[in-house]
Amino acid sequence: MNEKDKSGVSPLERIKVLDFCVSIAGPVLSTYLGGFGAEVVKVETSLKPDILRLSTPYKEGLSGADRSGLFQYMSPNKYSIALNMNHPRKDEVVERLVKWADVMTENFTVGVKERWGLGYSDVSRINPRIVMASTNSQGQSGPHCQHPAWGWSMKSLCGFTHMTGWPDRDGTAPAPSYTDEVAPWFALAAILAALDYRRRTGKGQYIDHSQVEASLHFLAPAILDYTANGRRQTRQGNSSSRACPHGCYRCLGEDRWCVIAAFSDREWNIFCKAIGEPDWAMDSRFINFRGRKENEEELDRLVESWTIEHTAEEVMSLLQSAGVTAGIVEDEEDIMDRDPHLKFREYFRWVEHPVMGKERVMGFPFKLSRSVPALRPAPCLGEHTEKVCSDLLGMSGEEFIDLLQSGVFT
Repeated sequence: MNEKDKSGVSPLERIKVLDFCVSIAGPVLSTYLGGFGAEVVKVETSLKPDILRLSTPYKEGLSGADRSGLFQYMSPNKYSIALNMNHPRKDEVVERLVKWADVMTENFTVGVKERWGLGYSDVSRINPRIVMASTNSQGQSGPHCQHPAWGWSMKSLCGFTHMTGWPDRDGTAPAPSYTDEVAPWFALAAILAALDYRRRTGKGQYIDHSQVEASLHFLAPAILDYTANGRRQTRQGNSSSRACPHGCYRCLGEDRWCVIAAFSDREWNIFCKAIGEPDWAMDSRFINFRGRKENEEELDRLVESWTIEHTAEEVMSLLQSAGVTAGIVEDEEDIMDRDPHLKFREYFRWVEHPVMGKERVMGFPFKLSRSVPALRPAPCLGEHTEKVCSDLLGMSGEEFIDLLQSGVFT
C-alpha cells in the first residue's frame, strides 16, 4: 500500500518530530504523527534503553533490545539515534536536532529535561518556532507534579481501580496500563492545534499535558453522578444499573464467552423469543426490569444454562440478528486470525523487521479517504544514527566520525 495520497502528498509531510519519549503514552504520539507522513527521530541510548525494548513478549522467546513485540507495536515509523544524554558533547548533536525539528515530545518526570538543558525556554531559544509537548503523569505544575509514575499506578490515581472488579472484593484494574492507552489522543490533538497556530502566527507553543487529567474524561458519568447526586459509584462486576441481564456468559468450548445485555423490557422479550422462550424465561420474577434486577444472580445462572449449549459465535449471531446486544469475548487468535471484520479492514499489516523478520503489526484505527498511513517496522536501537546525522542534520563525514569516536553515540 502506498503511503502517499492521490496527489503524492502525505497529510503531515515535511513535519519533523524529535521524540525523547519512553514507554507507551509518549511514543504513541510520534507513532501516529509518523504514520501520516511526519519524519520522526527517536532519541535513545543503549545505556538505559526504552523500558519497552526490555519488555516481553520477545520474538521466539529470545530476549534482546531489538526483539520486543511490545516495542514493535508502540514505536513504528521512526528513525532511531543512539545518543548519550549525559555525555559532555551531547549538546553538539541536540542543538542541531532542536533546530531541525518542528515538534519535540518528552515524557520524563518534571526536572529531567531542565537538567539536560531542554526546558521550553532553552529549546525555544534555539528554535522559536518549535512546538514542544511534555506529557507526564500529572502535568508540569502543582503539588504532585514531580511524582514519578507509570500507567499502572496512574490508573489507580484516576479511579479506574476503584471502579473495576466485583462488589464483594477489593478493587482491581483494567489489565493494560489504561491511562497510556487513552491519554495520548488528547496530546495528539493539542500538537495538531499548536501546529495550526504556528502556521497562522509563525510562533511555537508549549503543551503541558497531564495524563491523569486526560484519563478522568473516561469516568465522566461517575464524576457527574457524584457532582449532581452525591452518589459514589463503585464496583459492579459485570452488572449494570441500566440493564438486566447484563453479563459475560460461558459458552460451549474451552474458555469461550459471550457478553449479553438487555436494556429494556422490550429487549428482554426479544431475547426470550430468540432463544426459544424456555419455561424459565416466562417466570413472573423476570417479567419487568425491577424483578430481573432483584433476581439477577438466578437469572444469570439460567441465561448461562442456555449459552453453555452453544458456541460463542452462535450466541452472538443469533442474538444480534434478533436485535439484542451481544458480542464474543475475543482472544488473541480470534482477533488476529478469525475476525472477518478486522480482516476486511486490513487492520493487521505485515512489515519486515531487520532482526525479527516478517512480523504482523497493528495498523491505525481510522482511515483518511486520500491518504494511506505509512507503516515501517520499529527501529533497532541506534539503527539510523549515521543517517540522521548525515542526511537530516547535514553533518560532514569528519564531524560524524569525530563525535562517534568521542562515545556520544552510545
